[in-house]
Amino acid sequence: MANVLFTNVRILDGTGVAAYPGDVLVQGNRIARISRIGGSPPQSASMSGVTVIDGAGATLMPGLCEAHTHMAWNNSATLDGIQVMPTEEHVLWTAGVARQYLMHGWTSCVGAATAKPRLDVVIRNAIEAGQIPGPRYLAASQEITVPGTLGDETLPHIQYPEYSFGAIVNGPEDMRKVVRMFLKYGVDSIKLNLSGDNFVMGADAKTTWMSDEEVAMAVRETKMRGKRVSVHARSCESVKQALRHGCEVIYHASFTDEEALDMLEAQKDRIFVAPGLSVIIKLLYEGEPFGIDHAKAVKMGYQEELDAAVQSLRAMHKRGVRVLPGGDYGFAWAPHGTNAMDLQYFVKYLGMTPMETIVAATKFGGQMMKMGDELGTIREGMLADLLLVDGDPLADLGLLLDTKRLLAIMKDGRFYKEPPIRSSQPRTLSRWTAGVAAS
Repeated sequence: MANVLFTNVRILDGTGVAAYPGDVLVQGNRIARISRIGGSPPQSASMSGVTVIDGAGATLMPGLCEAHTHMAWNNSATLDGIQVMPTEEHVLWTAGVARQYLMHGWTSCVGAATAKPRLDVVIRNAIEAGQIPGPRYLAASQEITVPGTLGDETLPHIQYPEYSFGAIVNGPEDMRKVVRMFLKYGVDSIKLNLSGDNFVMGADAKTTWMSDEEVAMAVRETKMRGKRVSVHARSCESVKQALRHGCEVIYHASFTDEEALDMLEAQKDRIFVAPGLSVIIKLLYEGEPFGIDHAKAVKMGYQEELDAAVQSLRAMHKRGVRVLPGGDYGFAWAPHGTNAMDLQYFVKYLGMTPMETIVAATKFGGQMMKMGDELGTIREGMLADLLLVDGDPLADLGLLLDTKRLLAIMKDGRFYKEPPIRSSQPRTLSRWTAGVAAS
């Protein structure tokens, strides 16, 4: 980490304020000073040894937060294909995905479930120790499920280890045992599969499988240790169940009614919703290479779910519920690295503006990372997680899919992608000593 001055940049600060031309000074791992071009100059003093980055009009914005991350998913077309990957190869794969996310501008990621009990924890710890490059990461447990629904990949004629793709429980005491195990391993969140999924025969997205007693046990054990519960909840009843029991992160929330929407709105300052639209959209319109043509996807219920999800999520956004992009990337039809498609989906399907989408991926992301006072916006004193983008993301969100347009990637004040033009000449900058912040 060093002193870095971004000059001649267009600052998109993540707060929803219109972008403005200015300069940003980073000292160590913090944003030290922000100045609007044409604003009042700071009081005079000196500071030397600054690396100057001439942005040439490029956009400087906060790093993105992926709200529904499965780093261990290996771009398979099936859950079984993820499950059977040997542990050694799986660790190496997941470490590579961590680097891939960072180099695509995702400087923070919220784990939504992992494929083996300690895999997310090991990757998070390695990132924090500097052993591998990767985003700030909140590690998740495996998916906890019940027999016969999403995550139960066991077969009667093959004896899998105790914990297969999902950790399967029967009753509250089973739940207590599994949750305590994951918490012992050091996860940041426990993941529960409350609803079914159209991908599972006989347990579609409108079904709800986990008992209230099981959910209550999981939440009680998790909160006792100060951790968070996230849920796979596509059905209307599972959304209500999650809210009744105090779960904080709701993935999908495709089906709702007025009661569910009222409950979501009443808890909007406590919860986060990350729909993960990629699975539905990709299988409806691009699933044929994977054996699911449009007619089959409709028959499986994906058109019905997309229509319901659009209606539900638009209503949530209107009511002020924090809806964040990201989710379920790491399947064959939505491989890692294409996550920024969600930003375009939010505009196309949910009616959000590009600015609202950027705020959801930055400011709300900092809040979901439990670092809202330090992360997700460009303000003085905030942590320096920054992207320098060639062009205007508000005019074309597709820019954030193109790594060539990400001119520089900084996390915690350190460049992980060096900007193409820079001057490392020691320089005295008298105008950067007293506090002038962007107003």
